Amino acid sequence: MNGNILYIIIVLVIIIGSVIMHELSHGIVAYWLGDNTAKEAGRLSFNPIKHIDPYMSILVPVVLYILNAPVFGGAKPVPINTANLKWKEWGMALVAFAGPFMNFLLSFAFFLIGHFTGMLYGSFGELPAFIFKEAVFVNLGFMLFNLIPIPPLDGSRILYAISPDYFRNFLMNLEQYGIFIVYFMIFFFSEIFSHLIIGGMDAVINFYYWVVGA
Repeated sequence: MNGNILYIIIVLVIIIGSVIMHELSHGIVAYWLGDNTAKEAGRLSFNPIKHIDPYMSILVPVVLYILNAPVFGGAKPVPINTANLKWKEWGMALVAFAGPFMNFLLSFAFFLIGHFTGMLYGSFGELPAFIFKEAVFVNLGFMLFNLIPIPPLDGSRILYAISPDYFRNFLMNLEQYGIFIVYFMIFFFSEIFSHLIIGGMDAVINFYYWVVGA
């Protein structure tokens, strides 16, 4: 199945849709909290070109899918001026949290629809089951990956808000190297990333089934 071009295209569409909603969430929450930087940069848009990073949004997730590994990735960071935000670092934490939370909501919504209609389990054929499963797991992968507390991933912004000053300084100094650290870890420690994300996915899926009483 993983070698079929149709399935790869479907996964790519799910990835792009997930990225768009993730980044829109960042920009919208920032706008609500008083910063219109993302809006002025054209990031409050459904246009995928505004959000997609060719490497993290397409190449990495698609290659992971082809390799039958958990799909995760990211997008171009939304520009935010923390000085304009209400509650400063706490406002930034809310902006950062919005993206992974949107991926959680999308994943949970596809799970609920797929579960209660039976589409998740093949009641309407293999293709709908594939679409719903990938929508659930791709969004979980994006959520969990982006919650890793390494700058510029969203988890670092959340960690910053709750950290003492000395650790905030460390995160700020790490920022300029953060993306290279992320690339390095994906390239050389992809198996560790995969195990961590699979473990997180299993926990969240168990929570989903607990919610529906299954």
